[in-house]
Amino acid sequence: MTCTLSNIKRIACQLGSTDGAEIAEAALVLPLVAMLLFGIIWFGRAFNIYSTIQQAAQQGAITAARDSCATCGTPGLPSAATAGAAVAAVLQANNLQLTQIKQWEANNPTPGVQACPSPAPAPSCTLTANNIWVCSSVLLNSSTQPTQCGAMVSFQYPFQFNLPFTSLNMQQIILSAQAQSRMEN
Repeated sequence: MTCTLSNIKRIACQLGSTDGAEIAEAALVLPLVAMLLFGIIWFGRAFNIYSTIQQAAQQGAITAARDSCATCGTPGLPSAATAGAAVAAVLQANNLQLTQIKQWEANNPTPGVQACPSPAPAPSCTLTANNIWVCSSVLLNSSTQPTQCGAMVSFQYPFQFNLPFTSLNMQQIILSAQAQSRMEN
């Protein structure tokens, strides 16, 4: 094979034409990769908020189920405001705004709450100032453990996606948190 001037021009023309194809491919693929990356970031943020509000509900339930004063002569359950303050502390530590907590659609998130057997007080479900339901002295049912007395905390927190050029852009989802803790004797 001899290399002539015409062969070199033909090869140069073929190589020069592929540069435009690479740019066009990059122009098509990069927006899709960017959307995938932003989607991963926003779904990761939603999962982070969900795990935070679950942890906050668990801390509130633990607080609501513990004696307010173990060394006092007459121990009692803490107020709903104390359990709400435990929830607020976890949310504030994770930079989530308390004012965003939404009130449950239903009047009471725990319909059919049953009271613990006497001498425990009747169940009391209280809505705190921050729209957090705190139910104390309720029966906790579990498929693996026997029924026990405890406390339950539940609330909802909104999350808004920001994914431009998708159907999820500016869509708001409501993340629900509910936790229960048994009372210790």
